[in-house]
Amino acid sequence: MSKYFRLEDYLKNQIEVQMSYSEIEKVLGDKLPESSYNDRTWWANTLHPSRTQAHSWLNAGWKIKSVDLGNSVIFVRNEAE
Repeated sequence: MSKYFRLEDYLKNQIEVQMSYSEIEKVLGDKLPESSYNDRTWWANTLHPSRTQAHSWLNAGWKIKSVDLGNSVIFVRNEAE
């Protein structure tokens, strides 16, 4: 099981979400990796096998709308779902 399962589970019960990094870390029960703070591609909406974090929000029917690196993320429902 991916460490991001808790994020997937949390997002399944939401309608629209803007979360701070600290809120995401609280849901995860763990710190986000350093790359999430300084690499926008970490937040890409991709199902690439090495990007398990993206699987969590995509599997829950969400995608990333925007990222304020190191501060917050806006998740929106994926209309394709």
